Amino acid sequence: MSSTSSLDAESLGNYLSSNIDSFEGLQSIEKFSGGQSNPTFLITANSGQYVLRRQPPGELLKSAHAVDREFKVISALRDTHVPVPIAYHLCEDRSVIGSMFYVMSYEAGRIFWNAALPELDKPQRGLVHHQLIEVMAAIHNVDLEAVGLSDYGKGKNYFERQIGLWTKQYRAAETETIDNIEQLISWLPANMPADIENVTLLHGDYRLDNVILHAQEPRIIAVLDWELSTLGNPVADLAYFCMGLRLPGGISMPGLAGLDRQELGVPSEEEIVARYCELRGIENIPNWNFYLVFSFFRLCSICQGVYKRALMGNASNEKALDVGKTVHVLSDLAVDLI
Repeated sequence: MSSTSSLDAESLGNYLSSNIDSFEGLQSIEKFSGGQSNPTFLITANSGQYVLRRQPPGELLKSAHAVDREFKVISALRDTHVPVPIAYHLCEDRSVIGSMFYVMSYEAGRIFWNAALPELDKPQRGLVHHQLIEVMAAIHNVDLEAVGLSDYGKGKNYFERQIGLWTKQYRAAETETIDNIEQLISWLPANMPADIENVTLLHGDYRLDNVILHAQEPRIIAVLDWELSTLGNPVADLAYFCMGLRLPGGISMPGLAGLDRQELGVPSEEEIVARYCELRGIENIPNWNFYLVFSFFRLCSICQGVYKRALMGNASNEKALDVGKTVHVLSDLAVDLI
């Protein structure tokens, strides 16, 4: 965590004191070092600790960095079975700190970045991974109408729209021609199955390092990073999560490829899918390979956006330039599944 930030402390402190009832006496602002997308800060005040998420400065890709959508969904999920921080305030006035931002509660706990969970013993690893499956199913089981999210996205024809969206996003951030990416852009629309799954809330970036675990217990206390959330086919979240386990080590988001999951105490992909189906009350998931290929392509597009922002000088993380190499690794893995 960096002890400095680019935020105007006096302006921000005055604004938060005026707009958050419990906020009083800003003391310090520290930037979290993790994350690639929306810069995130720990705000310490006399009244406690808070977290601020802002859009990055500079020119942004259309529809990216939707911190207002993050605020809306966190607010809506507050009284559901999905653990989320408390959403305090959304500021759409860009004159305060230079971009849109929101403030939420600071949840003290643990964030793990390696799916192998070397910090934990074997039984704990299994419990954490099963928690991840259970919370994902809880997200997909949310009653959209009851929480006011029935208009949160278009929902139907999800994969058709998503293939178009991420192709456009990739083209907008493209820096070179990659043959595997061209193959994926052709293959995905030609092999898309009928979208018959019920529409649910999707997290959009559901993985281990986007949740906070309790300080001692293998229990998720908060799901973070909702900027890609929408309504659509929930299999997208499940496939994205399982894709993460297939990633090799040595890249910016290491997975479990080549490791002995049984020895680690981590459930297999088959066990993950079976447990998810049980929690959702469905029999199975046909066309599984398509969903995995789509997940790899979508992550390629996200990483390419991070890389392009790094070249433009707008990336949140100094390691963002390394993400450009990840696009090649991901596209290789995707084409291998075809």
